[in-house]
Amino acid sequence: MSLGDEHDGYGGTGQTRTRLPEGDPYGGARRTARSSSRSLVTVVGVVVLLIAAIAFANRGGDDSAADNTPADATKPETTATAPTGVAPVRTGTGGIPTGFAHDQQGAESAAANYAVVLVSADILKPPRRTEIVQQVFVADKQASLGAKLNQAYSKEFLSNIGLDANGNPSPGHTYVSRTVPIGTKVTGYSATTATAEVWCTGLYGTAGEVSTNPVTSDWFTMTLQLRWANGDWKVDSFSQKDGPAPVPGDEKASTADEMAKAVQEYGGFTYAR
Repeated sequence: MSLGDEHDGYGGTGQTRTRLPEGDPYGGARRTARSSSRSLVTVVGVVVLLIAAIAFANRGGDDSAADNTPADATKPETTATAPTGVAPVRTGTGGIPTGFAHDQQGAESAAANYAVVLVSADILKPPRRTEIVQQVFVADKQASLGAKLNQAYSKEFLSNIGLDANGNPSPGHTYVSRTVPIGTKVTGYSATTATAEVWCTGLYGTAGEVSTNPVTSDWFTMTLQLRWANGDWKVDSFSQKDGPAPVPGDEKASTADEMAKAVQEYGGFTYAR
């Protein structure tokens, strides 16, 4: 569920997309036939990656090897998608990371983590939503944005996506809304403000045998306006747009039980630039 699918009027908004299933919503599409050449390329690619990984591990474990590489050569020449130097935050409040570095990388880290929590199942639960608003937004925007979120996630809205007034699904169902940042970039930065874009993919929907809103995937980009306040980066405003999205793969959809179990058993991450 991208945030734009859940509320309107502020911060990347739009109408709810309830996708009705055709036949068995969790039976999954039949995997298309793959050519033998594609399978061979895949196998060879995996073998090459494994050999490279083993070689790298062995080299890293040899402390006697001399390293004549210049220090600057270890730094990425372009904006990498992997962590690039600033240590991840070590503190958190209510399960939300806090204490981001007061620099550009810290702003990117904050944006990534805030994107995750702003498009989560927790945001649909009134008590948890209040905590998220207080933790994520700057103090002078908490009242107005909190009111808009409460209005967007009304009882009627929650009912339309199969949840009760407390944001809980009916018995035997699991509501899923999990976001995974793919990458970040800063488009504006100063000592007090920053604008960061977070490219995301995610899962949203209800896992259950009779669900009319099965779990599906989504691709979107969130833009967060951040402000340095009280020793941390906080959200001043945000918006969202669709994509960039890749060509869909041919993976077979999992069953409702498999999806619900995965969401319950696999924890999330704290993200750092």
